[in-house]
Amino acid sequence: MVPQPPAAPPLEQIEADVARALAEDIGSGDVTAALLPDTADSAYLLCKQDAVVAGRPWFDATHRALDPQVRIDWRVREGEHVAAGTVLATLQGRSRALVSAERTSLNFMQTLSATATTTARYVAAVAGTGARILDTRKTLPGLRLAQKYAVRCGGGENHRLGLYDMVMLKENHIRAAGSLTAAVRAARTCQPALPLVVEVEDLAQLEEALAAGCDRILIDDFTPAMRRDAVRIAARQSHGRRIPLEVSGSVGLDGLRAIAEDGVDCISIGGLTKHVQAIDLSLKLGPPPR
Repeated sequence: MVPQPPAAPPLEQIEADVARALAEDIGSGDVTAALLPDTADSAYLLCKQDAVVAGRPWFDATHRALDPQVRIDWRVREGEHVAAGTVLATLQGRSRALVSAERTSLNFMQTLSATATTTARYVAAVAGTGARILDTRKTLPGLRLAQKYAVRCGGGENHRLGLYDMVMLKENHIRAAGSLTAAVRAARTCQPALPLVVEVEDLAQLEEALAAGCDRILIDDFTPAMRRDAVRIAARQSHGRRIPLEVSGSVGLDGLRAIAEDGVDCISIGGLTKHVQAIDLSLKLGPPPR
């Protein structure tokens, strides 16, 4: 059973993404499409490899920007695993608009499906452990909301969206404040309503963060032994409210399961959005093959 797809970003955000992409591709006009007779035509979207589908709202908005009357009939849902050779959608519209929108619509679909597919692999690797897979801010410039949506399509969860919706204290912030405790105190005073995450570099800092109080603790580049010690210390010094532990730093599929089985709560992975290989898709004029 395919899970209910996540909520997409606001339509105005999607349309803004599409407008920028079409402007850089079409510019003053598609000189090749202008050679075609502008007649009613059909097309189909083909996925050439196993993938998790993501990006339908951007695909739709791209085609509707050039042909508001285009009809798009999807055969799959967002977040659905599909096999190579699957026809994802069929389209009915004007021939010039179909070919002019082709590359931009595919760019969105292949990138966002790649993000969802990569995320799904990581989520599957920790299934049953209780650990959650999170993304990071290492996204393609201008496509953060789109890629974070794709992460949700793949079963992952979003970390902070930007520098405005979470206080995250790292080494430089702690050094500037004079101590971890002082940095936490300043954060709580200035931004009491925002979640507070503290990155620690050793077990002594972990104990200080637990005592100071925060919403999550990021243990960055801990060795396996240190990580297991951190889980035990956090459980022992919960002060009535267990503070979740997040692992980050050079995390790949190899060894991911072992990290999750150590008992950490979250694993954040920049590679979900920056180390993706585009899914092979094509948009072909005419009816789909039988």
